[in-house]
Amino acid sequence: MPYKINNDLPENITNVLPHHAQDIYREAFNNAWENYESIRKRRESSSREETAHKVAWAAVKKKYIKVDGRWTAREIDH
Repeated sequence: MPYKINNDLPENITNVLPHHAQDIYREAFNNAWENYESIRKRRESSSREETAHKVAWAAVKKKYIKVDGRWTAREIDH
């Protein structure tokens, strides 16, 4: 069940993540949805959807951090 647009994402995503983080989540979810179609590629017999959500959250957490209950972009080290 890939997501075409951010408005298609579950409310628990759209209500808490900034727009750019939603883009990251949607793109990572859709990519994982395609890449983990085979159960052999998933860990511990997780469902395809569960795996895609885990991958999507991991992608968001690379660029965003939760501070005081709000997701904010991580600072970039130069």
